This record gives sequence, structure tokens and C-alpha cells, in this order.
Amino acid sequence: MNVGRVLLAALSAVVIAALFALGLPASFRWPELDPQVHRATATGVRELHPGPGELALPLRQGSIRFAIIGDSGRGDRWQQEVADQMAAWRARFPFTFVLMLGDNIYGTSTPHDYQLKFERPYHALLDAGVVFHAAIGNHDDPAQIHYAPFNMEGRRYYTFRENERRLSGLVGAGVRFFVLDSRSFDPQQLDWLRQQLAESGTAWKIVYFHHPLYTSGRYRAGARALRLVIEPILVEGDVDVVLAGHEHLYERIVPQRGISYFTSGGAGSLRRGDLMPSTVHAAGFDKDYHFMLMEVSGNELYFQAISRTGETVDAGVIARPGT
Repeated sequence: MNVGRVLLAALSAVVIAALFALGLPASFRWPELDPQVHRATATGVRELHPGPGELALPLRQGSIRFAIIGDSGRGDRWQQEVADQMAAWRARFPFTFVLMLGDNIYGTSTPHDYQLKFERPYHALLDAGVVFHAAIGNHDDPAQIHYAPFNMEGRRYYTFRENERRLSGLVGAGVRFFVLDSRSFDPQQLDWLRQQLAESGTAWKIVYFHHPLYTSGRYRAGARALRLVIEPILVEGDVDVVLAGHEHLYERIVPQRGISYFTSGGAGSLRRGDLMPSTVHAAGFDKDYHFMLMEVSGNELYFQAISRTGETVDAGVIARPGT
């Protein structure tokens, strides 16, 4: 083991935690990216307005279909009701995997806790073969990376690919997911991300981790601090979508430098009334718990945010060139 790297990672974690909690000193001169700097690929976002209980996603043949949850692991009634809603919507939208945005298991992490806060709420999905891919959050036990159903395989950060399947049997649109540990954006992780983005080999690139880079919630100062570290890499790497949790609410951000940002931290946690006026706010929901659904088909990515009671709180489509 490289002791120097371990110490550097630990120090980075402490510094980032402090910055996220407190923000930067007022005297710090913030080196934001030039306003003219954007990712290479231009995309457009169009809102959709489905009727009550209506699916906004097109269910195209062979498309990539998944769900998203964040800040879920409470083991209480509210988490269970969101999980039940997910299972009900899956009957109409058969997603095959779930992205977990961190704070997956709050409190202690005994085998009983994993059962109470994950296996029991999502048993219907697990029994149906749905696969979960977790990012680690600030309330998670570091040993969580070894819990097999989270598919982290002992890694703090990792990548995986999903492909669209066409009737001909050929592989269609590809999505590569990059799962990061935002508790510590240490140099080794950032170097890895640069390389993996450059070698992606897919049209769509989706990055997800726990702490948001843009927010209209309570952690604005910390989000700004994290942008200093990682936003230039995301822009240079031509990332399409960034997903985060931590804020216990739903928010879609006005695209920043061509990247679409979503916060989805309400699958088991909620802070009512936390959304505040903001120039980056496009849509949001902080009145109840929620989860998200996404579908990728060709040059389009559809999204739908759904409340604990089944209400659609936001929906739309992100389109890449050639649509």
C-alpha cells in the first residue's frame, strides 16, 4: 500500500468535508472557468408535461432504462412507500438497474441494517433481477464498498457501460456511467476520471456521486467549492449528465456549460422548504419524497421525477445533435 496516497486521500476528504460544510473563505479569489467555456457537444432540454399517472418516457424498443434514488437508507415507512411506488411504475416501465447516489445506509451498518434499509424495501426489485449500482455518501460506512448487492466490488469509484439493443441484435446507443467518491476528490481519482472519460467510447456519458456541484438548497457554498475541483474535468471530458444527492429534495439545474445537472436526494430523506430562489434553478420539488426514471434511446435521454404518491413533479428530454 502506498502510504503517501492513503494520507493524501484522507487529507483531501477532511478538506472537502470542511469546504462543503463551510464554503470558501470570503477572501478567496475564485478561479471560475471562463463563461465562454462549454463542453464540446451541444445538447438541448425540452420539458414534457404528462397527465396524472402518465408515463412520460417513450418505451422504445431496446432502450436503456433505469431508476435513480438518493439518500435512501433509512429503513422507515417513507423509504418503503417510495420503493413500493418504484415497483408499481416498473410494471409499466421495466427498468433493469438502479443508480444509488449515496447515503445508502444511514446510521449503523450491521447485516441487520442492510436488510432493514436496503434488502427489505427493495425486495420486489431485487427478486425481479434489478441490479443496483451505488455511489458512496458521507453518511455511509467506508466498508460499504464490499457489500455485494451494491456492485462496487471494493472500489470507491468505478465505471460501467450499458448498451441499447436493436431488433437486429446489433448494439445501439451506448451509455457509460462514471461513479465517483465525492467525499474525497483526491488526485488519483481525478486522474482516473480524466483517462476514463477520454477512453469512454460511448455517445452518452453520465457521471454520478453524492455531493451536488450546483444547488438551490442549503449547501450552495460547498457546491461551489467542489466545482473548483471537478467541473473543468467534466467539461473537458464532454459529460452529458451529472447526478447527485445530499440535498434532500429534487432539483433540475439550468444546463451549465452544456452539462445537465440533477439532484435527487429524496428517496428516504426530506427537507421540506429547502429550495430557495436561484439563478441556476430550472425545476424542483421539496414537498415530499421522490425517485427518478430515465430512458436513453439513440440521441435522446428522457427523464421523469415521481413523488412518493405517484405524482410527476418534472419530466423532459435531453437531445444530442442528430436527433
